[in-house]
Formats: sequence, C-alpha cells, structure tokens
Amino acid sequence: QVQLVESGGGLVQPGGSLSLSCAASGFAFNDYFMSWYSQAPGKERVLVADISPLGVTTNYADSVKGRFTISRDNANNTLWLQMNSLKPEDTAVYYCNRAESPWFRGRSDYWGRGTQVTVSS
Repeated sequence: QVQLVESGGGLVQPGGSLSLSCAASGFAFNDYFMSWYSQAPGKERVLVADISPLGVTTNYADSVKGRFTISRDNANNTLWLQMNSLKPEDTAVYYCNRAESPWFRGRSDYWGRGTQVTVSS
C-alpha cells in the first residue's frame, strides 16, 4: 500500500525558510519520479518541483526557481523540499506525489494529507 506522509510545514515570516519532508512507503521509492505540489485556498493544485528516480534531474516551477530545492534520500525513502526566501504567495498546503509508473514523469492519484505552509508577518 502506497503511503506518503508530509511534514515540516508551519508559520514563517517573509524571507524565512522551511524544510519539508515526505516519508514514502509501500513501493520501490528509487524507481519513481517524485514531486511536490502546492494548493492555495480556492486554487488548483500545481506542480512546484519534481525529481528523477536517482536524483539526477530536477524541474521547478518558474515561481520557485532559485528559492526552493527538491532532493531525495533513496536509502531512507524520503523526499525533501528546502524552501528559502519565502513569500506570502507561497502560502499553501504542500503535497508530495509519486509518478504513476516507474521511470516516467507525471503525477498519480497517490497523495499524502499535505502540510500547511503559511508565510506571514
């Protein structure tokens, strides 16, 4: 059974940093693209960043390039998102997602419960 459990969210002032993690289980973590999505109130869930199975290739939304870093620890089945220089518009619930098929990019219906990030002074 695929399980994804996000943690690390919270309240932070503009310009601050947070580190999100996603603990994955129930599948061969190092065979799948993994990604982070965000969903702000009243808006659709959008891709923030994704990473290839071995961590060689990463992709970022334009809005977070240069501020966020996605990484993974395949030995411990964990996905990370380092968020720096946070802005109020980064406020959202952040979810991790596993690709539908091994070795291909994309999203699936496997979601965790998400972790709330609030950027406010």
